[in-house]
Amino acid sequence: GTRVDYLLDEEGSWGLNVSELERSYEASVRNGVTPRVLVVINPGNPTGQCLEEENMADVLRWCAKRRVVLFADEVYQTNIYSPSSRPFISFRKVLYSKLNPSEGKKVEMFSFHTVSKGALGECGRRGAYFECINIHPGAIEQLYKVLSMNLSSNVDGQIYVGLMVNPPVPGDASYELYRSESEGIIESLKRRAVRMSAAFNALEGVTCSVVEGAMYAFPQIRLPQRAIETAGQHGHTPDEFYCLELLDKTGICAVPGSGFGQRKGTFHFRTTILPPEELFDQIISAFSKFHTEFMREYSSERISRL
Repeated sequence: GTRVDYLLDEEGSWGLNVSELERSYEASVRNGVTPRVLVVINPGNPTGQCLEEENMADVLRWCAKRRVVLFADEVYQTNIYSPSSRPFISFRKVLYSKLNPSEGKKVEMFSFHTVSKGALGECGRRGAYFECINIHPGAIEQLYKVLSMNLSSNVDGQIYVGLMVNPPVPGDASYELYRSESEGIIESLKRRAVRMSAAFNALEGVTCSVVEGAMYAFPQIRLPQRAIETAGQHGHTPDEFYCLELLDKTGICAVPGSGFGQRKGTFHFRTTILPPEELFDQIISAFSKFHTEFMREYSSERISRL
C-alpha cells in the first residue's frame, strides 16, 4: 500500500476538514494512487483532540461518496477531559444517528478499541477488539481465516477485554473499588492535561491547544532563525533538533512533529501527560528552564515560521 497524508486544522481545534480530505484524495489520484482506506484517530494522537459530531458526520458522508473504508481508531475513548464541551462520540453512533439509512448503508467501517489505554490496562496489558460495519461477508470470512491462524490465544488479553466490555456494576462486590480507582485515574489525567497545556502556553513562542482527550499534547513552537539554520547544519529538521537538545539537556523525551506530518513552515512536538502527577512540578520546571535557555541562545534573529 501507499500512505497518503492529510492535515488537520490546528486553528479549528485540530478538526478534520472534508475539503482537506478531498484535496489529498484528488492529489493522490493524479499521482496514480486511489485511496481505499481512511484512518481517523479520535480522540487524537498526537493532537489530543475530540472531533465534533457534525464533523464526524461529514467525514462519514465523504467516505460513502468516495467509497473509502473508514478505520475508526477509538482506543482513547475513555480518556476524555472536557466531557461537557467535547465528549467522545463513536463513529458508529454518528453513522446511525446522523446519516439517513440510504447514506449509512454505503459506509464501510471498522472501529477499534483496546484495554491498553484509558484506566484499565494503562499500557501494561494488551487486548483489543474491532467491529465490522457494512463489510462484505466475503471479507469477513477472510478475516476469520487469517485470525484463526493464531492458534495460541492471549488469555490475559481476552480476560481484560471481557472486563472492559462488561465492567462491574452497582451491587457487585468490586464495584465501589473499581469506580473509585478508574475515576481517580481519569481525574488525575485531566489535571495533568490542564497543567501541561497551560505550561506550554506560558512559554515564549509556544502555543498549545487544550488537551481534550487521549494522552498527548502537540504544541507548536516558533523557533528562532538561528536554531533553524543550526538544525540544518547538523542534518536535522528544526523540531527534531529541538527535541534532541531537550533530551540531552533534561532527559525529557518528545517526538518531533515532522515524524507525524505537519503544515509546511510549522514546527511541533508531541509529549505525553503520563508522568506521575507528583513529578509534574519538577518536569514543568525543567522543561521551562530548557526552553528559556534555548530561545536565549538562538534568539539573535527574530522568531520565524519560515
